[in-house]
Amino acid sequence: MQHTKQGLESLTIFEQLPRVELAVLPTPIQELARLSEALAGPRILVKRDDLTGLGGGGNKLRKLEYLVADAISKGANCVITAGAMQSNHCRQTAAAAAKSGLTCHLVLSGNALDKPTGNFYFDQLLGATLHFTERHLRNEKMESVAEELRAQGHSPYVIPIGGSNAVGAMGYVRALIEIDKQLKGDGTIVDRIIFSTSSGGTQAGLVLGAKLRGFDGQLTGISIDHGPDETDPSKFKATIYDIIAEASRNLGAPDICSMNDISIDYDYLGEGYGIVGELEREAIKLMAKTEGLLVGPVYTGRALGAMIDLIRRQAIGKNETVLFLHTGDDIALHAYNEDLLKP
Repeated sequence: MQHTKQGLESLTIFEQLPRVELAVLPTPIQELARLSEALAGPRILVKRDDLTGLGGGGNKLRKLEYLVADAISKGANCVITAGAMQSNHCRQTAAAAAKSGLTCHLVLSGNALDKPTGNFYFDQLLGATLHFTERHLRNEKMESVAEELRAQGHSPYVIPIGGSNAVGAMGYVRALIEIDKQLKGDGTIVDRIIFSTSSGGTQAGLVLGAKLRGFDGQLTGISIDHGPDETDPSKFKATIYDIIAEASRNLGAPDICSMNDISIDYDYLGEGYGIVGELEREAIKLMAKTEGLLVGPVYTGRALGAMIDLIRRQAIGKNETVLFLHTGDDIALHAYNEDLLKP
């Protein structure tokens, strides 16, 4: 599929958006020949967004380039965001804030750990101020922290969980454009891209970027923590579409995407968010032993486990070329030592 006139015009608008350069880009695409051989499967490539650099790297830096630029343009001197205790997004936000001269407040689920490890340790090393609350109260807590900071004379900017809104999604519009340029540069055709999806911003950006760029490969998000809602099976998909709709309106292409462009696989939720099971354990060990590449216990481990299972079940054909998006959560491995070293 080629660029449409609308797509070209929107890409022109996109390139003019405010952006602070935080990540080391472009990240490489590499061959996983030994993993492919071990699975007797298709050609497997990996997009190394674990190598974006700042604060240990990861996919959220792409979003934060636009979110931090937006914060600065609005006169903010501090940022607030939220996540789980081992949130990669929170760690990268703390790093982005430090690099940009902003103070950072993080709202984390649960209570402070007695022994700082993984991302929880790096949050503190990067200078963030930590606040704790129950998972379902994180948005309310962010707003109360913002009110306290305003009362103290500060100008806070609230970044949603995962950086997933129309501003943050632009980071993965850029990523899809980058991927497409790299693939076309060496004549590679990818049948599908597989990635983890949770707060929805990464998937929203990829879907919108694919439409704008004319990328034909299938985009499959492996849901990490959202199952189909019992009363509204398309609720999570609608959340992603809302991000796409606002982002596409901002680029002058309001009708370029539809709900049908969003593909989510809910079959690999395991025992829940952040709980390592045999699927993740085997996938992490197989990747490490075949490629020397570390993937994380929560996001990439689960998405990789899903891809491996789809290959073994031949839902992904042997003649396909698959690109796995490594979103960079391997720092959290340090907090899961006991779970991962089980026989």
